[in-house]
Amino acid sequence: MLLSFTHHFFGWLNMKRFYTLVLSLFTVLLLQGCDQVTLQPVSKTGTILAFGDSLTYGVGVEEENSYPAVLANLTNREVINGGISGEVTKDGLARFSEELDEAQPELVILLEGGNDILRSHNLKHTKQNLAQMIQLAQGRGIQVVLIGVPEKKLFSSVAKFYPELAEEYNLVFADNLVSSLLRSPELKSDYIHFNEMGYRKMAHAIYDLLVEHNGIAL
Repeated sequence: MLLSFTHHFFGWLNMKRFYTLVLSLFTVLLLQGCDQVTLQPVSKTGTILAFGDSLTYGVGVEEENSYPAVLANLTNREVINGGISGEVTKDGLARFSEELDEAQPELVILLEGGNDILRSHNLKHTKQNLAQMIQLAQGRGIQVVLIGVPEKKLFSSVAKFYPELAEEYNLVFADNLVSSLLRSPELKSDYIHFNEMGYRKMAHAIYDLLVEHNGIAL
């Protein structure tokens, strides 16, 4: 009888622990869902500004194979290529307001900072420059999607100031998109740029990100 009681007691205890664990996991998932940033869908006549350096410009491929051009086809929206090869964030900040004035975008995809990292600039200043760009856009009611760039190390992950900016400004953020693509030699035209397949994969990943966060209504 004692053995039977002990068996039922520990069975009840394990079942209670199981339900407690399930409830805890459900709560975590619910909180994560609440924290996810949701975009306002870009209207069918709206414009997306892809702003950045050579990875946005599309060094290594023809213009029609750059990620903004591919993204335009995927989204059926106008996507302006605002990339300048070799640009650092200081120069990007200097032209950012004018680009916003000309494009009048509903959403900006911000991919910049790689040249600052490659040239060993003070990354505190890089972060400040990017923060000012984000503030300029958000101050005009323009949504920002941030694309992170890896540190200057072999097989490195995203530089740490990118997730800090994403959290501070509540941005949709692609953390390891660029770094994961750069780890695949078959996707690159040189050490730091993609080939046609690489930019296409990049565009598809950004499209999926926009859809996931409601930026493009299907």
